[in-house]
Amino acid sequence: MQVKDIMTEPVTIDKSERVGHALDLMEKNDLRRLLVTNKDRLGGIVTTRQIARVLGTRKSLGMPASSLHVASATMDSVIKVLPDMGVDDAAVLLQKTGVLVAMDGDRILGWVRPREVLAAKKVSGLASDAMRFPLTVNPNDRLVHARRMMLDRNVGRLPVVEGGRLVGIISERDVARSLRAFRDLNDTASKQYARIYNILVSDVMTHDVKYVYVDTPLEEVKNIILTENRGGLPVLSRREEVVGMITRRSILDYLVRTG
Repeated sequence: MQVKDIMTEPVTIDKSERVGHALDLMEKNDLRRLLVTNKDRLGGIVTTRQIARVLGTRKSLGMPASSLHVASATMDSVIKVLPDMGVDDAAVLLQKTGVLVAMDGDRILGWVRPREVLAAKKVSGLASDAMRFPLTVNPNDRLVHARRMMLDRNVGRLPVVEGGRLVGIISERDVARSLRAFRDLNDTASKQYARIYNILVSDVMTHDVKYVYVDTPLEEVKNIILTENRGGLPVLSRREEVVGMITRRSILDYLVRTG
């Protein structure tokens, strides 16, 4: 099986567009990333994590999301591949990046993300085989703390735990949405900072959390993630304690590791 057999059509945005429009496109298409173009040529990628990074920086305080260009949140670390690359080789490359772009010269043919590889592969084992150590936050933690943890530890979502029990989950999308909403109030920089600093995790987290158990079959976990388009799921022990986090990337890593 080759890249051309599993690639899908990407959603693109020009680097001159506004960050707010990028978030709207992501919301409309239920995506966490967009390909960035520059005069119809590949210019990089913009993700919700990068937007959360930009919207949370002090130097852009006082500026609404509608005034920031996509170029300010664009990363140029996109790996270009040929459409006849094997899927197994693509999976290895995807461990280094979130997306591969199939190209014919300067023409964009499609993209491949972990979800396309996972959809094409059967996976054996249990959730405990592919889960990662869980980084968690408390409902009373500040949103800026959760944002900083996501950026520093390169994770897209954090289980919210209180009294040893799972009570919610917060994602980079939640962070970006919240920061955008407060920035669009058009306050002064000092007022924006005060408002943003006082947002709590409990104000923006999702309360209805989907989760799996350590002994849930990986194929079942994969199907939940793909059919419900979830970036990741908390993993609980049979004592209902959060013991891991499983994501599309962690399942992909497991597939590459086990051959």
